[in-house]
Amino acid sequence: MIPEKTLIAYNARIELYEKGELIFDKDDKAQYYYQVEQGQVKMNNYSESGKEFIQGIFNNGDSFGEPPLFADVKYPAAAEALENSRIYKLPKSTLIRLLKEQPEVHFRITERLSKRLYFKSLMASEISSEEPEHRIVSLLHYLKRHVHQLEDDEIFVVDLKRQQIADLTGLRVETVIRACKSLEKKDKISIVKRKVHF
Repeated sequence: MIPEKTLIAYNARIELYEKGELIFDKDDKAQYYYQVEQGQVKMNNYSESGKEFIQGIFNNGDSFGEPPLFADVKYPAAAEALENSRIYKLPKSTLIRLLKEQPEVHFRITERLSKRLYFKSLMASEISSEEPEHRIVSLLHYLKRHVHQLEDDEIFVVDLKRQQIADLTGLRVETVIRACKSLEKKDKISIVKRKVHF
């Protein structure tokens, strides 16, 4: 999101997180801008019954946790390293100065946040009213077009595990497995070596 050379110029530091380590927890005060240099991070929370809901998965170059930072509120979800990760960390005051001095970066962040809001709105509607197959196809279509920027005629090899698809769509993993088998029979997806192709 923010070019690495810009982060370095503004004295962002890299912190190392091991797989499973919390980067921040739900209800922590938002004080830093985070961007994945290498690795993978998920933001998640849990229902009262203990079911995990993944708010988002972030990979190399992605930033995460900005809305609470800009809104000056506590995090509504935790962030956890899904694999050993290197994360840029920049204090809020430095980020604000960077955004004032570099309007093109400001625009890039605004654009990315708008896409995330679109995704959240889409998934909230899907989770509240749609059948499992429709939820899964909507998620895959969003990831293909808006995250990986592929055209409809290009093949998207989904880099999510069945459990992650379940957690992103509010479904149980067993339901995702059944729905994927049904979608494959309908020729809406294909499954090759346990990977979903869309």
